[in-house]
Amino acid sequence: MYIPLEHDPGTAQVDFGEAFAIIAGIHQKVNVFNMSLPQSDTCFVKAYPRENTESFCDGHVSAFAFIGGIPSDLLYDNTKIAVSKIMGNKERKKTKAFTELQSHYLFKDHFARPGKGNDKGKVEGVVGFARRNFMVPVPSFDSFDDLNAHLKKCCEERQKDILRGHKTSIKERFALDQEALSPLPERPYDPCVVSSARVSSTSLVRYKETDYSVPVRYGYQDVFVKAYVDKVLIIKGSEVIATHKRSYEKGDAVYNLLHYTPLLEQKANALDQAAPLKALDLPPVFERFKTTLMSRDSTTANREYIKVLRLLESYGIDDVERGLYLAFDQGIFSVEAIKHLILHSLEKRSPNLSLKDFPNVPVVCVQTTKTSSYMSLMGGQL
Repeated sequence: MYIPLEHDPGTAQVDFGEAFAIIAGIHQKVNVFNMSLPQSDTCFVKAYPRENTESFCDGHVSAFAFIGGIPSDLLYDNTKIAVSKIMGNKERKKTKAFTELQSHYLFKDHFARPGKGNDKGKVEGVVGFARRNFMVPVPSFDSFDDLNAHLKKCCEERQKDILRGHKTSIKERFALDQEALSPLPERPYDPCVVSSARVSSTSLVRYKETDYSVPVRYGYQDVFVKAYVDKVLIIKGSEVIATHKRSYEKGDAVYNLLHYTPLLEQKANALDQAAPLKALDLPPVFERFKTTLMSRDSTTANREYIKVLRLLESYGIDDVERGLYLAFDQGIFSVEAIKHLILHSLEKRSPNLSLKDFPNVPVVCVQTTKTSSYMSLMGGQL
């Protein structure tokens, strides 16, 4: 037997659930953050690749933005993301990340009894409702951003519903919750995990069993890693030295070829086996250009091709690709010429150098040199 409950406006419950989705053609299990405001039955749902500290914090930031304020009290289960140890007298030793999140938004916390899901029955109901209604049939999207845009729209549409036992819609009852919410701070919490690391001899930094590259000039140095749900930032001092898309594959290596091109110039013989180059899916014209260089002079081909790759430090792949096609059309194969073609392609000018294309350059008139001019410098004597 249970006692009917009436919830105060402005309170919330939080939980994670699981569902399935197709992301970029891959059928996978996703972890779904759920927040429910029991008084009005307002809910917020967001999917993530993993249930971890980053998604826990990002879920709160997104949920608070969705409801337009901060609940006064939030009820949780005893997830290790928030609770590092259950003490006596119902006390909880909270994790560093949860304490920082709570200090930023200034809400009170409550934790359910271990193994008693009914203590937060409202959000438990939302977990099941969202799985059955928002994610059936299995949704298919190109990215998690697209999936979460769909889930947000579902939450907004649900606001129109009038639930059993009520005469007004969720949206109408949500007005009471909004009156009890605290205002959002000027800046949202930064939902990331910060850790220290050291750059390896192969210019890689490891986080959660995945390696991420940094420019080779930072080899063997100490750095900081800021890990978000969708990206990883690597920082030296106050400078972000590398930004990568987050990978959740154990043992994966995420490269940026441009981090290695200065070293490739010194170690040109490593070109054919360079993992950062193999990981980059360059357009076919790049390999065609390399083959052409090999047929012309195999002793210098690698170094010349690396110079072409270094153009990617200043121009996009599409720009360099266009420059290589123009080079083939005109039968020229020097890096300087390709750079010249790229510049004129970007500026939409003729590739032939002409002062007509540069009206700001003053015209210089040079007269024909005469022998008598030199005679005057020598006092008229030879």
